[in-house]
Amino acid sequence: MIITGSRKGIGKYLVEYYIQQGYFVYGCSRQDVDFSFPNYHHTIMDVFDESAIKKLMSTIRASHGRLDVLINNAGIASMNHALLTPIETMQKAFNTNVFGAFLFMRESAKLMKKNHYGRIVNFVTIATPLNLEGEASYASSKGALESLTKVMAKDFADFGITINALGPTPVDTDLLRNVPQDKIDKLVSFQAIKRYAKMEDISNAINFFIQPESEFITGQIIYLGGIS
Repeated sequence: MIITGSRKGIGKYLVEYYIQQGYFVYGCSRQDVDFSFPNYHHTIMDVFDESAIKKLMSTIRASHGRLDVLINNAGIASMNHALLTPIETMQKAFNTNVFGAFLFMRESAKLMKKNHYGRIVNFVTIATPLNLEGEASYASSKGALESLTKVMAKDFADFGITINALGPTPVDTDLLRNVPQDKIDKLVSFQAIKRYAKMEDISNAINFFIQPESEFITGQIIYLGGIS
């Protein structure tokens, strides 16, 4: 399994969780991690670095001969009024949230199709269906990732590879602590189930997508909490 953006927050939780489930996990981030596990390999890289991604796939191919699951968790969020959003902010969001995810999906599929099996889960955001103000770069880049999820699900279907996406509601991570409380309260008010997401809610949805029995489920987007 590959989990991008694995240094902290949801990514770190997923690393620990799936190692406990028996996976050998490969993770990556732009900075080093403060943890280590026997069945974990970390690479310091930018997810937009195509050559680094190809090198990682070569390592996995040589060490294991297969890749079963890719979780595209790495992401960049930004909150700015559109009039105050520099083009560099848009470019960084699309580089990570769209182009990086695309590269990981493309290169993972090359390895997955050798065994005619693969599960890919992309992280999107409720900011897209809610069209949240001040989220131009984040919501639009994750909206593009939703489109990629649906299109590439069709491209990869004949290879036994499914691609789905998960949009968590607010969860208690370092990223959320930088968001004003009134904004968080407003987000929660949009939910049918009005509470923060738990890490277990996220891993439960991912488990549904990646289990072998979900071979007939692809190109789908699930938002937690009853967001629609």
